[in-house]
Parts: sequence; structure tokens; C-alpha cells
Amino acid sequence: MAKTTTTKYDVAEYLRTSEEMAAYLEACLEEADGDAAFIAKALGDMARAKGMTQVARDSGLSRESLYRALSGERSPGFDTILKVIRALGLKLHAEATQANDRRI
Repeated sequence: MAKTTTTKYDVAEYLRTSEEMAAYLEACLEEADGDAAFIAKALGDMARAKGMTQVARDSGLSRESLYRALSGERSPGFDTILKVIRALGLKLHAEATQANDRRI
């Protein structure tokens, strides 16, 4: 019987373009169910795909603080999230849901 060789799956290896990163983030936002650390981990995957050093430089944050903030073990501040999203070449936008679509 032949041995099956497996390797660890790393989503960062498959996030090559801004469009792929945007689709990945969109899917993660839908699945997160309010888990900010899950979103931080997704941003960490994208930062690794682009290059953590480059994202650190573009966001004005240190590499070490990015690794900690985007590890998925904590929920980073919203300012950090916005800086990372901008450094990844993405934009954050809001969309109304029907469930919350009523006048105040």
C-alpha cells in the first residue's frame, strides 16, 4: 500500500491578488458570527500572503505588533484593523440588511 503524503494547508499561499483577498475577507466576515479574533486571523493570513514586512511598513505598525494583533488569539483595536485593511489595498464598506432596514 502506497503512503499518502500530506502538507499543511496555508490559505496565504492562495491569496495572490487584491480581489482574492477581498473575497476571502468577505467570506470570513459572513462566517465570523461576531468573532473579532476570527477576523483578525483572516487579516493575518492576508498580511502573510502580501508579506508581513510590507504590510507593517504600509500600515505604520511594527511587524511584531502585527503578528500579535493578527494571531487570532486577541481582538485588535479597530484602528489597527483599519490600518491593515488599507495596507492590504482593500476598503471597508457597510451595507444595510433587510432585518435592520427601518427608520429610526
